[in-house]
Amino acid sequence: MEVKLFEDYFLFDETEPEEKRKYLVVVIYDVIDNKRRNRLAKYLKSFGFRVQKSAFECILDSKTHKKLIQGISKYVTDDDLLRIYRLAGNADVQVWGNIQKTEVDEVIVV
Repeated sequence: MEVKLFEDYFLFDETEPEEKRKYLVVVIYDVIDNKRRNRLAKYLKSFGFRVQKSAFECILDSKTHKKLIQGISKYVTDDDLLRIYRLAGNADVQVWGNIQKTEVDEVIVV
């Protein structure tokens, strides 16, 4: 299988003020209940896009990242697992499979 290397997958602009700075946010989860898992996926789609069956990538500023965090508790229980990584700095990503590079888009959360 071919490996794609996205060099500088995400470029972090250290000159941006904190409130305007963007981060690559990776959310991975294992939610047992199908209904809650589907609702969580729908919620995460409003912030980013799915890169694996239970993994999303998002490019968010600090304010939107906080909104993401605040809403998560509606979808997970103590029986579930969920991790959120907020990555700063430049990142290279190696990909096996048909996954496209994350594009920086403005996300509007309603």
